[in-house]
Amino acid sequence: MYPARSPQGAVVSLGEAPSAAAAATTRTRQRVQRRPVHGVLLLDKPIGMTSHQALQKARWLLRAEKAGHTGTLDPLATGVLPLCFGAATKFGQSHIDADKSYRAVAILGVRTSTGDREGDVVERRPVDVCDEQLQRVATAMTGPILQLPPMHSALKVDGRPLYDYARAGEVIERQPRPVQIYELKLALTRMDTGEHAIEIEVRCSKGTYIRTLAEDIGAALGCGAHLASLRRTGSGGYTLAQCLTMDELEALSPEQALAILQPIEVLLADHVPVRLDAGESGRFLSGLRRRGSWPDAPRAVVYGPQRGALLGVASIRAGELIPQRLLSPVEVRQLLVQHEPPDHSALSRPSSPSPQTGTERKLFS
Repeated sequence: MYPARSPQGAVVSLGEAPSAAAAATTRTRQRVQRRPVHGVLLLDKPIGMTSHQALQKARWLLRAEKAGHTGTLDPLATGVLPLCFGAATKFGQSHIDADKSYRAVAILGVRTSTGDREGDVVERRPVDVCDEQLQRVATAMTGPILQLPPMHSALKVDGRPLYDYARAGEVIERQPRPVQIYELKLALTRMDTGEHAIEIEVRCSKGTYIRTLAEDIGAALGCGAHLASLRRTGSGGYTLAQCLTMDELEALSPEQALAILQPIEVLLADHVPVRLDAGESGRFLSGLRRRGSWPDAPRAVVYGPQRGALLGVASIRAGELIPQRLLSPVEVRQLLVQHEPPDHSALSRPSSPSPQTGTERKLFS
């Protein structure tokens, strides 16, 4: 009887039941069959999970080939985290630049090494704060302000995130960065432990560190503060009401999860729509500028003649449609399949390896 090898390399005779450990290893090594998935998932990120971990878990549940997120949330934070899949990753930057809204709680009178509850206490001060002081601070911190990025952040210096330096005990020189606070509401409260705290509601520009904002509020009140909890309530035009929790996502089958994805176009809401016929669509997909009677627009989203036939984004100047970011013919075909029943005619058309052979035109014929 010839021996066979288990996944760990141990010898097991044929006909002999593998060990429990070998069977478990076989199960864990089973690869998920990936598939093309295009769209945006609005996730309510759970606490204790990094944005990357949340992305990879959602990608695994959807069995998606390609995925990316539109900005990060700390493990301490929960809330709105748009995840992009497939061709949507090409347009995620537009949402990274979007304004954000948060709801947070900061404990007064205690400063920590990280600016949040996970750090060591470095200072305690008495708290004597009234509503009038809070309102003065809220007014002073509304509008354009400068923030010093915290050492415990993902901002990179010389290719390394600041938190790497912080963990090594190094303090790197940082420059204050301008951010915009559009709206700031502060209210006194108490923690279950009896500690003085403030509730923070803020709407702000990209790049705003709420942890730093909480520390700056504490400094302005003369008692110091650190962030106890953080929840992103809005990102761009998205709100928590539109989001799915990780538990809800896990309860869905891959096909059900695919059905609840938002279309890529939700990332392009501020773009002017342009629709091209079949011939012009093929030329546009080849990167050629097209001429028409469109008014000037810095941002346009371009479609082919069929439902779901997103081609890419462009600008319009002097009646000329100028390609900027395009989907590949393969991605367009996959989008058409995703929007149509399985017997859609695009499925039966043979693909061509070269976009110069007219494949783009065949997509819309």
